[in-house]
Amino acid sequence: MTSRGATFGFTLCADDYAMTPGVSRGILEALDAGRLSATSAMTTSPWWPEWAATLQAHVGRADLGLHLNLTLGAPLGAMPTLAPDDRLPTVGAWLRLARTGVSAAARQEIADEIERQLQRFVDVFGRPPDHVDGHQHVHVLSPVAPLLLDALARRGWRPWLRDSGDRPDRILRRGSSLKKALGLAVLARGFAGKARGAGLSVNDGFAGFSDFDSSRNYAAQFARYLRAPGPAHLVMCHPGYVDDALRALDPVVDTREQELRFLLSSDFDALLQGSGAHLRRL
Repeated sequence: MTSRGATFGFTLCADDYAMTPGVSRGILEALDAGRLSATSAMTTSPWWPEWAATLQAHVGRADLGLHLNLTLGAPLGAMPTLAPDDRLPTVGAWLRLARTGVSAAARQEIADEIERQLQRFVDVFGRPPDHVDGHQHVHVLSPVAPLLLDALARRGWRPWLRDSGDRPDRILRRGSSLKKALGLAVLARGFAGKARGAGLSVNDGFAGFSDFDSSRNYAAQFARYLRAPGPAHLVMCHPGYVDDALRALDPVVDTREQELRFLLSSDFDALLQGSGAHLRRL
């Protein structure tokens, strides 16, 4: 995937591995084809053990991380304050908690669930994650971020972390899903500095925000993600095959196959060559 005269490298991470069999199969195909340099897995999923086994072939070839999930489906353990019905809070609820703060009981529940998901990763996969990010970027929010850093410090793990924010000038040059990208830049403010202060690496440059509209040209959208790259540029994507489990679980459906088709196409190669870009691990 590296072209002669390439001027910059970037990490391309597929989120949501193990969410459903179809999503996992699509991500694995893209990894096998060399179209991704990272993926992050949801250890809350009942399909994690099955699909973790197939991911082992990519150890050392791609960054394989934890997609911390605090917004979709059921937690791994009891959270009577935050998830009394055994359903994790919505991202909207987390945004409200980021404004109002959380109780001591809720804080302990968050810390415990982070520990469970970290432990589930290593129990099933046999090694710590190369990186940690969060479903719907919940890991950068104030009720979660310090507890995640504490959990990693206690374990002595040193994964790189996703900074979901970027500089406003870079975001504006890309012109893609500006409301989301600029909003996350505000919410993630200070996260990178705290992570580095804890001795952890983070990306510098982040793109991949989408409105998940299947009527839009994803190839043209992806080209925008490569504008104004940071020195450790990270692009997220959400490829996969649609299955009944996905339709029942997540609102992002049709665009997953659209993204996968592009990643597996010659158009993806041509875009990287034309942009002077190549894939790399972070």
